[in-house]
Amino acid sequence: MLPRKLIAGAVFAATSVAATHVAAMADAPPAASSPAPGAATVPAAPATALATTSAVALAAAPASEASRADDDTFLLLREAARQNDAARTNALASRLPNYVLPGYVEYYRLKPRLREATQDEIRSVLNRYEGSAVADRLRTDWLLELGRQREWNTFEREMALLVRSDDLQVRCYALLARALRGERVATEARALLVNPPSYGEGCAALMTQLSQLNQLSQADLLAQLRLAGEMAATGPSRRIAALLGASDTRAAQAVDVPAVAMARGIGANRVEHEIYLVALGRMARTSLKLATVALEKNSSKFTPEERAIGWANVALAASITLSNDAHDYWKRAEGAPLTNFQLEWKTRMALRRGDWATVAATIDAMPPTLAAESGWIYWRGRAHEAQGRREDAQALFRRIATPNNFYGQLATEELGELVNTPPLAAAPTPGEVAYVAALPAVRQALKFYELSLRADGNREWNWALRNLSERQLLAAAEYARRNELLDRMVETSLRTRNELDFNQRFPAPHNDILQPTAKGLSLDTAWVYGLIRQESRFVSDARSGVGAAGLMQVMPATGKWVAAKIGLTDFVHDMLHDARTNITLGTNYMNMVLENNGGSQVLATAAYNAGPGRSRTWRGVLDAPMEGAIFVESIPFTETRTYVRNVMSNATNYAALFDKRPQSLKARLGTITPRGSTGALP
Repeated sequence: MLPRKLIAGAVFAATSVAATHVAAMADAPPAASSPAPGAATVPAAPATALATTSAVALAAAPASEASRADDDTFLLLREAARQNDAARTNALASRLPNYVLPGYVEYYRLKPRLREATQDEIRSVLNRYEGSAVADRLRTDWLLELGRQREWNTFEREMALLVRSDDLQVRCYALLARALRGERVATEARALLVNPPSYGEGCAALMTQLSQLNQLSQADLLAQLRLAGEMAATGPSRRIAALLGASDTRAAQAVDVPAVAMARGIGANRVEHEIYLVALGRMARTSLKLATVALEKNSSKFTPEERAIGWANVALAASITLSNDAHDYWKRAEGAPLTNFQLEWKTRMALRRGDWATVAATIDAMPPTLAAESGWIYWRGRAHEAQGRREDAQALFRRIATPNNFYGQLATEELGELVNTPPLAAAPTPGEVAYVAALPAVRQALKFYELSLRADGNREWNWALRNLSERQLLAAAEYARRNELLDRMVETSLRTRNELDFNQRFPAPHNDILQPTAKGLSLDTAWVYGLIRQESRFVSDARSGVGAAGLMQVMPATGKWVAAKIGLTDFVHDMLHDARTNITLGTNYMNMVLENNGGSQVLATAAYNAGPGRSRTWRGVLDAPMEGAIFVESIPFTETRTYVRNVMSNATNYAALFDKRPQSLKARLGTITPRGSTGALP
């Protein structure tokens, strides 16, 4: 079905801009293409809506030929360091004796030589830039090298000086060093070793050492084997199988070619049985029927726990496809040790059935850190409510109620209130803004943004924010706005807990383009802004890893298709970076997917991210109406599930700002009904 309204091609009197390649934003999720809601008249933007008209500070004065040449040399230096070309980095760094990013010049000169450099040489650089982001980055790289070389004395001395210890391998090496000193670190290791694809040499060495020290048992290693299989991590599967005394080749086959592994039979011992069950779980992702037949056929050869593990693997695969058979499979999996991912999906399938007793029991079985996430607190509260334990439910809702996020908004409504914007904090003073502007890390961040090195700029910006007060964070957000860094404004303002400014958190730029465009399509402006905020954080030249571009992260193929539908005959891909063109194509596509999904913003938002075909499939398995929040909770793709939550939560806050009255997220989510007849979209 074609949309009831299309903006005429004449609206596209916009100039195209050359596409700018930007490093992927650390905070921005991968985006797809899609359409949005059509409804209500478009409200006027609030007087406090932020426009992006100020000049970028660093671009205020034209760069000299010499400074541009230095910038080009610096970019070449950075690339040479990425390629570990020591001779080239040394030559290029020598041409930058007075560059504005001196710490990075030295870092890139040294990085390819870390294995050969003396400790005095490395410490000399660290001492000159101690307390900076680049020093912490150099120290992290050095710690990885020290860990690989097993230089534990130096490692532990430098580890104590690391500010941001968020590198998984560095943390694994740190536990390994302690274990070699005789400490028992198994509990910490179990909490750390939850993502096999990221393990690398450091975590592999930790697992090997703890196995040799009998700090990790066979049961621990089998749990790791199951986890690696669940996450399709072939390398870790090989290493874990070897630690268990089994064939690493067969373990790899179980992950990569499960049919071959299953054809070899279930094996003669517990470890071989587990490898077979990994293969069965991988097979279930592509053919539930073949997996269930194989499990039934070999059922008598397995122990009761092994059978339960097999059915848990099948149940997970069935859950991810939203199969009605998942409930029976989970019953047959009773007694299996479940991974966190399995516990979450068992809970989601119970939600879809309205089985609140199972919802409560499964959340109770989650590890404390998982059960403490706001989503599971919310659903535990709903389970209490359904079981007649209203006081317990209300206590849980009060713990997480806030206008700041999806579950906090839902909890607010469960307490009988609507979602509203909090009182506006006092505006930052000129002195507060000046203090932030003078921070060295902020100045370096702006330089990186000038060079279109967004990830590097974000690292410096975030470094500057580490120890700021809430008033200073608001000032930093304001300084970001003045420099047209709306993504940094949003992310910085989100760090405050008491001093709140929702105009910073939910800006409304390009309103002169967006409002009339949305109004012409009868689209809900709050929903459109909510989607843009999630897609690009208002970075107009953002580009995702899969090629989506611009404010609304429109895929080139989708842009071409929509342009043809609305009569934009001169469309070329570079036009996606022009704000007017991007907004027009994105909103038209939103309108198309909205109408294709019966006016449901939830389904249209899912279609925008994952594609209309998948959204239709997820709706197609419904045999009865479903509460919107439960439908969102059980979207099979983690990225899309998070995306829809955030867009709908954003839209609720934008509506509160625009309409100047409380809003209902639950009403916006609505009820998702079984699919009727719909037209096709790409």
